[in-house]
Amino acid sequence: MFSKILIANRGEIACRVAATARRMGIKTVAVYSEADANAKHVAVCDEAVLIGPAPAKESYLRADKIVEVALATGAQAIHPGYGFLSENSEFANACAKAGIAFIGPPASAIEAMGSKSAAKSLMEKAKVPLVPGYHGDNQDPDFLQGEADRIGYPVLLKASAGGGGKGMRVIEKAADFKDGLASCKREAINSFGDDKVLAEKYLQRPRHIEIQVFADTHGNCVYLFERDCSVQRRHQKVLEEAPAPGMTAERRAAMGEAAVAAAKAVGYVGAGTVEFIANQDGSFYFMEMNTRLQVEHPVTEMITGTDLVEWQLRVAAGEKLPLQQDQLRIHGHAIEARVYAENPEKGFLPSIGTLRHMRTPEAVNFELGGSNDPASFRIDSGVREGDTISPFYDPMIAKMIVWGKDRKEALARMAQALAQYQIVGLNSNIGFLSRLVQGEAFSSADLDTGLIERHHAALFPAVAPANLSTLAFAAVALIASEKQVGNDPWQSSTGWRMNAQLQRGLQFEEEQGTHSLSVTYEQDGWTMAANGASTQVRLVSQAANELVLAMGEQTMRGTVVRDGEQFHVFTQGHHTVLHYIDVMAHAGESEAEGGRLTAPMPGKIVAVIAKNGQEVKKGEALLIMEAMKMEHTISAPHDGVVEEVLYAVGDQVTEGAPLLNFKQ
Repeated sequence: MFSKILIANRGEIACRVAATARRMGIKTVAVYSEADANAKHVAVCDEAVLIGPAPAKESYLRADKIVEVALATGAQAIHPGYGFLSENSEFANACAKAGIAFIGPPASAIEAMGSKSAAKSLMEKAKVPLVPGYHGDNQDPDFLQGEADRIGYPVLLKASAGGGGKGMRVIEKAADFKDGLASCKREAINSFGDDKVLAEKYLQRPRHIEIQVFADTHGNCVYLFERDCSVQRRHQKVLEEAPAPGMTAERRAAMGEAAVAAAKAVGYVGAGTVEFIANQDGSFYFMEMNTRLQVEHPVTEMITGTDLVEWQLRVAAGEKLPLQQDQLRIHGHAIEARVYAENPEKGFLPSIGTLRHMRTPEAVNFELGGSNDPASFRIDSGVREGDTISPFYDPMIAKMIVWGKDRKEALARMAQALAQYQIVGLNSNIGFLSRLVQGEAFSSADLDTGLIERHHAALFPAVAPANLSTLAFAAVALIASEKQVGNDPWQSSTGWRMNAQLQRGLQFEEEQGTHSLSVTYEQDGWTMAANGASTQVRLVSQAANELVLAMGEQTMRGTVVRDGEQFHVFTQGHHTVLHYIDVMAHAGESEAEGGRLTAPMPGKIVAVIAKNGQEVKKGEALLIMEAMKMEHTISAPHDGVVEEVLYAVGDQVTEGAPLLNFKQ
C-alpha cells in the first residue's frame, strides 16, 4: 500500500479522499491555487503546495506542474478526484512515465470512453442498446442539421468530450438548430478544449440511471448496483438516490451485466460509472461511461457498506477487489442532495460571496427506525464558515447524504436535515431542495429528467409575505442588540418610561413588500402588531443568535443572523431575509436611476447580439455571458431600444456592472 499520495483536486472531493487516506495511515499532499490558499482541503492534508494562479487552466489543469510536485514531495500515487484532470489520458500517461501510480483507469480506457462518439461506436459493436443519433466525425453545420432532421426533433446536442451538463443543448425545432449548435460548440471549447458534438434523439420523460462498476488488475469486475440521478437542472444532477425506485431484480441484473461488459471491453481498472438513459417502460440505452469516481458515490457507499475511495487505493496498489459480486448486497435506501451557492429563482445562476454564517445539521436525532445509526447521515464539504465561494470553480457548498431502512425513512431524514441547514452571505438552493424532497413528484418516485420543469409551479410558488412571528424574531433580535447610552433611563433597552408605555414603529422590507411593525413595551415583553394582527411576545431565552420566544400561548425557536441591515430569520424550516429600514438614517435618499441591464455575476462576454439603436421585443436575446463555464443569455426585460452596448466580445465584467443602456 502507498505511504503518501497527492490529491490533484480541490473542494469536497479532495477532503473526502484525504479522510479515507488518513484512516488508512496514508499521508496526503494537497495542491492549491492562489485563490485556495486558505481552503479547507489545504488544511486537512499533511502537506500543501501552491501550483499557480486562480484560473484552473493555470493551476489545477497544469498536469506537468502536478507531476513535478508529486515527485518533489515523494508521493507514490496521484488521486485525480473528479473534474479537472480526472479523465485526461495524457495526464494518466504522464503519471505512468514518471513512475507514479494513477489512481484511476489506464489511459487506454480513458481514451476509449473519453469521446462520447467513440464510446457509442464501441458499445454498438458490443450490442449494447444505443439511442438513435449521429456520433461521427463530420462536424459541418449543414450536415449536422441534416442528421438532426433525420433523427427528428427534439434533438439533444452534446459535447463529445463533455460531462457535468456542460456543452449540452436541447433543440426543439429545426429553426433553432444553428444557433443552438454554435452555443453548444462555444461552451464545449471553453470547458473541454474540443468543440466536437454528437446529436441524439431527445427522449420524452426519460430516467437517468447509472451503474457503479469496479475492476482490478486481476481480471475481477463487479457492479455495485445502481443510482437514480433523474432529478436535474441544466443537465446537472440535483438529487441522487440508491437503489433506483421501481427497479426490478431482472432489470438490475441486465443493466449491471451490460455495465460490466462495457468495462471489460476497454480493459477497465478502478472505479467507473456506466450511465444509461431509461424509458418509463423499462427499456434502457447506453449514454456514456465516466472513467472516474462520481460526485454521487456516497449513496452507493451507504447502501453497500463500502468505502469506494479505499477500494480505489487498494486496486491502484495492485490488490484484488475486496468483495466479489455474490458478496455484494443492498441495504436500505440512500439519498444525496447537492447544496449549491446559486439562486434557483433566477434560473439557478451561481452565487458568489462569503459564507458569513453556516450551520449544518450537527446531529440528526431520528426516531423513525428505533435507533440512530451513526452511518445514517453524512455531509461531504470543502468549505467552512468564513470561506468564500469564488467565480473560478464549481459553486458546490456540500453534499448531504442520508440513509434510511427504506425510501420513506430516507426522505423524512433528508427533509429534517435540510430544515436545519442555515447559510447567510450568498444565495443557496436549500429552500428549493426542501420543496423538491417534500414535493409530490419526488416523494412518490414519479421520476424523469424533466421533473423540475414539469412541476415548476409547485417548486417555485409565490413567496408569501413574512408573518407576524417572523417579524417578531427580527424585532426581538434588533431590540436585544440595542445598548443603553450612559445612565440615561430614557435610553434603556428595556424601554422604561415614567407613568407611560414606550411605543415605537419598526420597518422591515423584503421582496414581497414593506412591513410596519408596532412595538409596545410591556413589563415582561412586548405587544407587537403588523398587517392587522397582534400578539404578546416574551423573550424566554437567548444564546448568541438562538432565540426562544413565547408568542401568545405558543413557544417558538428560531435563529436570527444579522448581516449589516439584513436580518436572516430561520424558523420552522424557513429562511426569511428582512431588511431593516432605519427611517432617520435613510431620510433624503432617492431611488437609483434605472434604464441599465446589469451583469448577474462576474464573467466574460462571448457574444453581442444587439446593436446600438436596435429596437427589440421583450425576451429577445441581447448578449451572452460565460461564467463558471456555463453560458447565460441576457434578454430584453420589455420592449424597447438598445441605446448603447457597453462591452465587446472577450471583455470581462464584474457582478452588477451595467452591460448596456436600454430605453423602454
